[in-house]
Amino acid sequence: MQRPTCRPAIESIVTAWALAMLCITAPAARGEAPPRPNILWLSCEDISPHLGCYGDPHAITPHVDQLAREGVRYTHAFTTAGVCAPCRSGIITGLYQTTLGTHHMRCTATLPDFIKPFPVYLRRAGYYCTNKSKTDYQFKHPRETWDAAKGKKAHWRKRPNKDQPFFAVFNFTGCHESGIANLSKYRSVTSILTPGQRQDAAKLTTFPPYYPDTPVTREDWKRNYELITAMDAWVGDLIGQLKDDGLYENTIIFFWSDHGIGLPRAKRWLYDSGTHIPLIVRIPQQYRAAKGPAPNQGRPGSVTDQLVSSIDLGPTVLRLAGLDIPEHVQGQPFLGRDLGRPRKFVYGARDRMDERYDIIRMVRGKRFKYIRNYEPLKTFYQYMNTPEKGATMRELRRLHEKRKLSPEAEQFFAGRKPVEELYDCQADPHELNNLAADKNYHSRLVSMRAVHRKWVRETGDLGLVPEGIITERTRTLGNSYAILRQEGGKQINLLLSDMAAKASSGHKALSDLIEGFSATDAAVRYWAATGIGNVAFAKSAAVSATLKNKSRQVATRGLDDRSAAVRIASARALCHLGQPGPALPVLINELKTANQWERLQAAIVLDEIDEQARPVLEQMRVGLEYQQGFNSNGKYRVRVMNRALNELEGTNRKVN
Repeated sequence: MQRPTCRPAIESIVTAWALAMLCITAPAARGEAPPRPNILWLSCEDISPHLGCYGDPHAITPHVDQLAREGVRYTHAFTTAGVCAPCRSGIITGLYQTTLGTHHMRCTATLPDFIKPFPVYLRRAGYYCTNKSKTDYQFKHPRETWDAAKGKKAHWRKRPNKDQPFFAVFNFTGCHESGIANLSKYRSVTSILTPGQRQDAAKLTTFPPYYPDTPVTREDWKRNYELITAMDAWVGDLIGQLKDDGLYENTIIFFWSDHGIGLPRAKRWLYDSGTHIPLIVRIPQQYRAAKGPAPNQGRPGSVTDQLVSSIDLGPTVLRLAGLDIPEHVQGQPFLGRDLGRPRKFVYGARDRMDERYDIIRMVRGKRFKYIRNYEPLKTFYQYMNTPEKGATMRELRRLHEKRKLSPEAEQFFAGRKPVEELYDCQADPHELNNLAADKNYHSRLVSMRAVHRKWVRETGDLGLVPEGIITERTRTLGNSYAILRQEGGKQINLLLSDMAAKASSGHKALSDLIEGFSATDAAVRYWAATGIGNVAFAKSAAVSATLKNKSRQVATRGLDDRSAAVRIASARALCHLGQPGPALPVLINELKTANQWERLQAAIVLDEIDEQARPVLEQMRVGLEYQQGFNSNGKYRVRVMNRALNELEGTNRKVN
């Protein structure tokens, strides 16, 4: 049952005073060290900082706002992905999803034995660890991770020894994008709201310029606010339970979201609308570090612009619990003792989102953001089944077809993306004015490009390895983490990052791309083939007849490559070079015989080449029937093939 949103004032004051005196002064008066802190995580899904304490004029969030008044509010906290499962895998391990191989949405990676979810270390140190309702990490977590996960037993109240410190995670799923898109779920989640807690969609002033301002889209924006208000009541309920148990002044509380609002151009994206999250931490007096680089940390009502990444949450909990942080962890603690230098940058990645690949990387400083699009020939709004169900996405499509979108909204329907994007997030908070081509910001672009390239190389970015190849090498090596860390992996990593960048560098890189076909590593050859296809797609007049002929020759040889990923990329290149004849049989064969991710890759190419695929229309239908019998991951190929067939048969307008 939902707790009341208000507690009697006198009872609250007396209870808070009594607990504070009991829990804070007693240990100090006896000269004793405080007990190990309990740690509570209140996480929620799919919300940006649309909260009163962040200055949002429409938010009705009294409990979260009170937590901010009693704790620290972080203004520059970001997740490593704009979607839940990839970033959660990073949160629970302290490593980037692109390092682990958990970067594609809905995949199952294999981790090496030495990488453990951080609650394992807490349990070994005597903590009681629970997680209620969300263990979506994209890898099979060890049984020793939790004392209880999901269900009624996943609560600090279930620990057998009430003196045992706990780490408890509670996750609110009600503000997930499905709560906006699904009327029934929205009504269910917000049924607890009073009339005074409802919003008037027409009066909301925070509406972003990249959405059409219509009643349809405003209704979604309104639902977001009301779902957040329902979440706030949930926060109040759990804090109330802590107080009832006499644990409020013994418990460090974290409040955060997994990524931004569940609407187009936010969720799944690396703009601030998708990665900027609320983060509030309340630290009782007895646990505030008085020395070091962050004296008086946890001071009530304080606000900090320190850069924090979602992979820093786990290491911070370990530090607050007094534990060492494993050397392999990439996150860094931002609270507790013995802190290192604060971050200068945070990083993010977008990879496969359900049935569509789009490799994008992000570097964010306090003011400027750099984005690298490794697949710029793909439009922003690729057609994906899940977001297309939402009213805002349908409204965007409808008005785009009628040419009635504003320039701010229309730019995301461009046929291709810029290779690089640079934004002044202070002057341009919606990130609409790309400064990458502005000479006044050239030095900034170059420096942040270098920071990005360094991060890709140092972290071992598995997103640059085709998913089908990851599957094969994981089977051989035992885990995906080892792919770029095996013997010779460092050199492969350097070649891979270089060739992946050249693949979208235009015709000037064509000679290097042709040479890349001779690389011993299939992932490098894949990017060489992809790059030749990209240059051919652009149809640059600067490409000589000699280079065009060499491109056709190497792409034709690529059809016989020992790697299916390279064969498919070579077939795509030949189609863009105007020679679909030898390419189409290869694509159809891979659609039927390759591993599941390479079949998806082949389906995407058949969708991309449009009319060139018409000669194999019947075989594509057979391929669709063939795919229906595979496991649930086969649904992604079915979605892409349905889309391709509908476009060729004229049953749908082409909008992606």
